[in-house]
Amino acid sequence: MASTSLGNAPSMLQVRAYEYVKKKILNDEMQVGVYYSETKLAQELGISRTPIRQALHCLSQDGYITIAPSRGFTLRQLTRLDLRETIETRCAIEGFCTYRLGVQPEEQRRRFFWDINQSLKDMRIAVEKNDMKQFVNCDHLFHLMIVKSAHNHEFNQIFQRLMYLVHLTTKSSIEVPGRLEGTVQEHELYVSLLKEKKTTEAYNLMMKHLMMPLELLGKEFPEEDDMPW
Repeated sequence: MASTSLGNAPSMLQVRAYEYVKKKILNDEMQVGVYYSETKLAQELGISRTPIRQALHCLSQDGYITIAPSRGFTLRQLTRLDLRETIETRCAIEGFCTYRLGVQPEEQRRRFFWDINQSLKDMRIAVEKNDMKQFVNCDHLFHLMIVKSAHNHEFNQIFQRLMYLVHLTTKSSIEVPGRLEGTVQEHELYVSLLKEKKTTEAYNLMMKHLMMPLELLGKEFPEEDDMPW
């Protein structure tokens, strides 16, 4: 399982509850603005409220939900500050990984390009089928491959904890006319530049690519002070 705030020795029930809620969130089975009950979740899973409560605490730490005392919990809503900080963090990590890819041994580069090209093919198929959920999954995998190429545990952990905010950012940005095809083209060009060892050009493209949602969506999200909690 990916690194989360669950810690080193969570109970099996806690892990089960964490993954159950996380999956529902990433599959868009829960709605922003709706308050959910830990009691109802415990009934759905057939377990006590204690592991549910522990799992929800971890999900809150990992940025998926906001816990409201006496009301339950609700999905975390992306603010302008979240958007900016998430993008800046990704730029720092993926920018470094891009430069690392430019100097890695050829065998590692070959494995990376084989995997990343498969991801691009899957992304094209998702576009042809107009399967936006699959496209978002492919986009996540594409960027995760870049992060994992550095073999840095802390990078992997940070990226995984940003997953929900990345999910919201990607989902919102591809709804902008032209960004779906633009995203694929930028991914393809990035890989092409890396293959040609044009590392600086690949880096500049990745920075522009990651910053694009901030330019497109920044004004659509509320300020932190406007949130209801």
